[in-house]
Amino acid sequence: MDRTRLYRRFRTLLIANRGEIACRVIRTARAMGLRTVAVYSEADRDAMHVALADEAVLLGPARARDSYLDIERLIEAARKTGAEAVHPGYGFLSENAEFAQACYDAGLVFVGPTAEMMNAMGSKSGSKALMEKAGVPLVSGYHGEAQDDATLAKAAEKVGFPILVKASAGGGGRGMRIVRSAAELGPAIVSAKREAKAAFGDDRMLIEKYVDNPRHIEVQIIGDSHGNLLSLFERECTLQRRHQKVIEEAPSPTLNAAQRETVCAAARKAAGAVNYVGAGTIEFVSDGKDVFFIEMNTRLQVEHPVTELITGVDLVEWQLRVAFGEALPLKQDEIKLNGHAIEARVYAENPTKNFMPSVGRISTWRLPAETGGLRIDAGYREGDSVSPYYDAMLAKMIAWAPTREVAIDRLNRALEDSDVRGIVTNIPFLSALITHPKVRANAIDTGFIERELAVLTPAAPAPGELELCAAVAAIVNDERQAAQGEPRSPWQTFGWQPVGRRQRNFAFRVGHGVGHGPEQKIALNYGSGPSTLVIGERELAFAVAPKDGGFDLTLDGVKSSVAAVIDGHELYLRTRNGRFDLHWVDPFGGESEEHVGEDKIAAPLPGTVVAVLAEEGAKLEKGAPILTLEVMKMEQTLRAPYAGVLKSIKCKVGDIVQEGIELAVVEASGEWHE
Repeated sequence: MDRTRLYRRFRTLLIANRGEIACRVIRTARAMGLRTVAVYSEADRDAMHVALADEAVLLGPARARDSYLDIERLIEAARKTGAEAVHPGYGFLSENAEFAQACYDAGLVFVGPTAEMMNAMGSKSGSKALMEKAGVPLVSGYHGEAQDDATLAKAAEKVGFPILVKASAGGGGRGMRIVRSAAELGPAIVSAKREAKAAFGDDRMLIEKYVDNPRHIEVQIIGDSHGNLLSLFERECTLQRRHQKVIEEAPSPTLNAAQRETVCAAARKAAGAVNYVGAGTIEFVSDGKDVFFIEMNTRLQVEHPVTELITGVDLVEWQLRVAFGEALPLKQDEIKLNGHAIEARVYAENPTKNFMPSVGRISTWRLPAETGGLRIDAGYREGDSVSPYYDAMLAKMIAWAPTREVAIDRLNRALEDSDVRGIVTNIPFLSALITHPKVRANAIDTGFIERELAVLTPAAPAPGELELCAAVAAIVNDERQAAQGEPRSPWQTFGWQPVGRRQRNFAFRVGHGVGHGPEQKIALNYGSGPSTLVIGERELAFAVAPKDGGFDLTLDGVKSSVAAVIDGHELYLRTRNGRFDLHWVDPFGGESEEHVGEDKIAAPLPGTVVAVLAEEGAKLEKGAPILTLEVMKMEQTLRAPYAGVLKSIKCKVGDIVQEGIELAVVEASGEWHE
């Protein structure tokens, strides 16, 4: 290849991605004086990355394969806007050799490795063969070209269960399954191939020995076109769910200085095997004693900010300078490790419902300021919509401190001070995770979250005296603020009453909708003299001082900060005792107890039916799989809510279904007669 076409200076950069990573690349590119071009689908017309870029090009319909994965449309977008270079971000086409080659053939600089390097290292199978030849330690497994069922089954038996079935292309835990017996192998391969094909357009599989109680350690590397190849220390990514990283930190608290140098040297050796150019990550698995190569990601990683915070290096800037043809600005011994950084991925998902993705409009977006060692990389804002078509990640929160303990505390405080409403997020789950005693003690492995899920997703706390008082204060404060434009409104004076005193009664239930559980009652006494709140036999003097996002509530001389969001009769409160969702019972009646039951086999979100797993008339045990939907690039299996008979299936493979549509009918066994 012509090096002058591979690496040269450019002025206009097209970012072939969306969301948080597109915003992050745009910011650095603009700081370097580059003109930026965003691309978007019809679902992303009003997205944050579109607003940030200098120009934006519509690619096509919402589905990724019709927009963000369409190579021809991306190349045409670059041509239309005069872009001279393309940054692929991560995910989508970032590790697609065909895309890298298409950029080169179109005369564009691809900000990443060449297609040849991707083919050598981006394929998990190919990279394992290369590492085996280079003498880098490997987990035993099969990474051959033959992909028929018989070959894969034979390889699995030879390796010995448990094994991992993994997509050869891509990453992020998609197309990966743990298989513990021969009986599980066939369905696992079918499901993994389907998911890999949807996410990466490539369904080739590899098989490797599953390491029990493993730790996941990876090393950031970057090379330039002048033969320089550097490692920027390692990251610990052991806290995962379904092989998807949740918390990442740097450096690894597991390794000592000697182990750190050993694994970083192995990473440089691995990347050096293909004279690697660009940013990449060498991933290892550890059994507690030894470290084994598992794969290389030939792109920037989601968790790259923790490396940036401990080294002071802007990896996107270095990527762009390498693409310019420049030499890396530092030598290996000039890269210094400073402090500790930890990152949490904020997702639109519900941890209490098996991490079901959440879609909808973000009505409230309040994150803390980026000060005191806190960094936030976000791809959404208040008013944005989260669609079912893409990955559910909203933002990353990263905290730096001189020590790991302080970094964890800083991150937890940032999570506790965050309020995102309109959709469900994993923020409370992340807070519970990083403050778990075993996480603080680094006594973890990649199966930790599954084992501790009940502890990490506790039932919502019951509202106490503080929360009931705060609920009333929030309602009355909201009414008073709504009346600010009315010069003679009595609500401009809290609890106004010309003579005497009156009482206003309130009732709340836990949760939204009509709520659940008994009504909890509280009364507001107001009029002449100070206003008070009455709960049972207790009468409390109180004062409210509004502030952005909520108010300060003083009860019996103790001031508490309260975050509040009101949407009709639905209240969200955050107090020192946690987060609370309350329903304000309609004082004029009309509450409806009707709701959609948990027994309905319906689409939880818009998605595509990718598999039907049971036949009409089949007898099902409780929890038996019925069908599988692809939602937000992940598969969701719908199961029988109780033992019974599958009376009917109301969809077929390939159907695109909307949220709430009934897909199957199960008749309880107690009602079924032969």
